[in-house]
Amino acid sequence: MSKLIRKSNKGFTLIELMIVVAIIGILAAIAIPNFLRFQLKSKSSEGKVNIAAIRTAEESYLAEFGTYVAATVSPAASATFPGTQKEAFVNVDGVNLGFDQLGWAPEGQVFFQYETAAQAAPATYTITAAADIDGDGTSQVWGYVKEIGITGAGLAPASLGICTTAGANGLLTTVGPCAAAHGQSIF
Repeated sequence: MSKLIRKSNKGFTLIELMIVVAIIGILAAIAIPNFLRFQLKSKSSEGKVNIAAIRTAEESYLAEFGTYVAATVSPAASATFPGTQKEAFVNVDGVNLGFDQLGWAPEGQVFFQYETAAQAAPATYTITAAADIDGDGTSQVWGYVKEIGITGAGLAPASLGICTTAGANGLLTTVGPCAAAHGQSIF
């Protein structure tokens, strides 16, 4: 009869369960910051991809109409933008001007503000994208500077104004951070 009353020894002890919970906690402490860092890096890629698209639109416009197009900073700054949240893209210049004239608009909402500065003679332009996606109060700025002929110089941007005539991080005709610190952030 004592064999029937005896309890089974199958299962986990409280100590074993606590060890498993501790291991899961350690793994989460390692994984969550990495996940957040990768998420911020993916958000910052929006600016680079859209600059490349604007560059293509500018070159297409030049081929068709013989000049580049300047576009005012769009979307306009507000109390919450640019910030850590997306906002709908609105072309500040209006219908058939600026980005509309270029035939460029991003799909959906954006983290970055975009601007182009252009001049006809000598033909050159600068594209700038700025956002504070990590919420630290410092904008991450990407740019593209079209070199004036073979002079080694480009056009200074109008408003976002962080990319200089030295080009995006010293490189002309390359999409990149506008200064050494702009391609890096706390993430």
